[in-house]
Amino acid sequence: MRNSGPRRLALPMYDLPELEWATGALAASLLAGLSNAGLGGLPQAREQPDDLPALWRDPSLLLAQTCGYPLATTLRGQVRLVATPCYTAPGCDGPQMCSAIVVRADDPARDLAGLRGRAVCALNGHDSNSGMNLLRAAVAPLAGGERFFRDIVVTGSHAASLGAVQAGQADIAAIDCVTLELLRRVRPAALAGLRVLDWTPSSPGLPLVMARGRDAADRAALRAALDGLLLDPALAGARDALLIERFAFLDEEEYAIIAEMEREAGALGYPVLR
Repeated sequence: MRNSGPRRLALPMYDLPELEWATGALAASLLAGLSNAGLGGLPQAREQPDDLPALWRDPSLLLAQTCGYPLATTLRGQVRLVATPCYTAPGCDGPQMCSAIVVRADDPARDLAGLRGRAVCALNGHDSNSGMNLLRAAVAPLAGGERFFRDIVVTGSHAASLGAVQAGQADIAAIDCVTLELLRRVRPAALAGLRVLDWTPSSPGLPLVMARGRDAADRAALRAALDGLLLDPALAGARDALLIERFAFLDEEEYAIIAEMEREAGALGYPVLR
């Protein structure tokens, strides 16, 4: 056995309560595949952690999904990229994805520029690629180095951002296109009274990562186990529920576009979403 010892597995990014059964099924099958490959110290099941930054930096991390913005910034050099899921949601193109810019259905804006100066923006978090970085990339060429939104409210999640727009507490939010499609399927009331105004630029989607100290054999075993999830007919329902089509094995440098978007926004005088 290789690298025996306690390890951690979590797939938290799209694990909506309505989809816990599907995430759990994929995690259980993944662990079975890794056990068959001879990896030791595997957990009994996936975690549902509260402290994601601590999980991502844990040297015992076996596999977890993170956001592309931390991968390209604060986690750079601290984790190793394993794979990028490819989803079937509108707004996805293989491993690439973008965010939907969502407003209320009765908002008079015809484009993003129509929100200048009057709109409150709901933001899931300042460390979010889909909710912040991609939206900043879309706004920066329009902002002229000035404040674009009337205010920013931080909600903590994409679902909460949608709720804030519905309730009139905010006027706009950039929503990860996979989350948007999952909510449309399992929680359609979350999208009631809303419309997609526009789409942000795209970047590689939410990556699956492992601890930096794990060796190449572990990454190969993880990639083989992930591919195995695609071949199991018993998992077809879970894959469909989570919109997973396949896994792409990208070079970590392909995520550099995320940091480049940040630099370009700064060069336009718009370093912070505001």
